Amino acid sequence: MLKFYYSGAPNPMKVALFLEEAGVPYEAIPVDTRKGDQHKPEYTAINPNAKVPAIVDGDVTVFDSNAILLYLGEKTGKFMPPAGDKLRGELLSWLMFIASGVGPYSGQAVHFRNYAPDKIEYAINRYMYEAQRHYGIVDARLAKQKYMIGDTYTVVDMALWGWARLIPMALGETYWAKLPNLKRLIDEINARPAAARALAIKDKHTFKTEFDDEAKRAMFRHMHEKVA
Repeated sequence: MLKFYYSGAPNPMKVALFLEEAGVPYEAIPVDTRKGDQHKPEYTAINPNAKVPAIVDGDVTVFDSNAILLYLGEKTGKFMPPAGDKLRGELLSWLMFIASGVGPYSGQAVHFRNYAPDKIEYAINRYMYEAQRHYGIVDARLAKQKYMIGDTYTVVDMALWGWARLIPMALGETYWAKLPNLKRLIDEINARPAAARALAIKDKHTFKTEFDDEAKRAMFRHMHEKVA
C-alpha cells in the first residue's frame, strides 16, 4: 500500500485531495513539523529536502507535492489529459506555474506577514505583490473557463486548491473580493466530498499546535543556524 507522509500544510493537503478523489488506497503517516520530525534521519532518507509531503509507492519514492501529483496522475490515468493530448502542454505549464510561483510566493507572504520576528515592510510588500500578481493571472484565466485546463477538473486545480484556500492568511481577509473567479473554483472544490475527507486526515493523528521555541527551531532553522 502507498505510504503518504504528510502534515496539515498546503502542499500535503493537495496530495491528500488527489488520493481521496482517485480512491487510491494509502497509509497516512504523520510528520509533525513543529516537533522537527522532518529532520529525522528516517525521514530525510525518504525526502532529503526535509519537507512534506513524500510518498513511497512500492519501490518508488517521490517527494515534492507537484511531482507527486504528476506521478499519481500518470500512474492512475485520472485527472490528467490522455497521453498525446494537446492539453498536456497546458497542464504541465500551469502545474509548474503553481509550483514555482503560486506556492513559493504564498508561503513567503504568509511567513513575513505572520511569523517573521521583524515586520520588514520591503519583504512583506515583495511577497504579497507577487502572490497577488500570480493569483490575478489565475483569476483572469478562470474568468474564461471553468477549470484551469478547460472544462475538466485536473491535478492543476488540486495543486491550486492547496494554497488558494488559504488566501486570507497570505493576503488578508478582504482579498477574496478581488478574485471572484478563483473563489468560485475554490468554493466548488471545498464542497466536494473528497476535499472534506482530505482535510479530515489530520484529525486522525495528534499534531503539535503550540508555536513555541521548539517549533520555531524545527520550522525556521535559519533563525538559529547562521550561513557560513
